Order: sequence, then C-alpha cells, then structure tokens
Amino acid sequence: MENMGLGLTLMLIGMLTVFVILLIVINLSKVLISIVNKVAPEEDTTKKKVEVKAPTMIDSNVMAIIEAAVKDLTGGKGTVTNVEKL
Repeated sequence: MENMGLGLTLMLIGMLTVFVILLIVINLSKVLISIVNKVAPEEDTTKKKVEVKAPTMIDSNVMAIIEAAVKDLTGGKGTVTNVEKL
C-alpha cells in the first residue's frame, strides 16, 4: 500500500510541475508577443500595390497534348477542366 501512495504522490507532483511550466511558457509567450508588437513597426497596407497578372493563354497544341496525356493515363475517364501556367 505504501507503493501506491508513493506512486500517486509522484504522479501529482509531476502533473503539477508540468502545469506550472506550461503556465510559465504561456505567460512568457504573451510578454514576448507584446514586446514584439511594441517594437516592430506596423506595416502600412494602404500603400501596397497588388499586381494581378493576366492569365496566360495556353497554346492549342500544348492543350491537345495535355488532353491526350490525361485521356491515355485515365483510360478515357478523365477530363481537363483547367490548365494554369506556372
């Protein structure tokens, strides 16, 4: 019976230790976040220009080759719905 009591005591001490360490980590991360927010300058999103590229057209020969490859690989069951040039 002594071993059971010792085991429960060690388990409770271990769980409390992990809980306290997690609380310390959480609070230190909150402090770090607040320091970074004060020190780092805020980005101005109003002046940024977003460039939108027009979709490039795929050559009809390339499209035919892609469609043929998809039909060959899928046994005629697959279809090409969208092709984007990277």
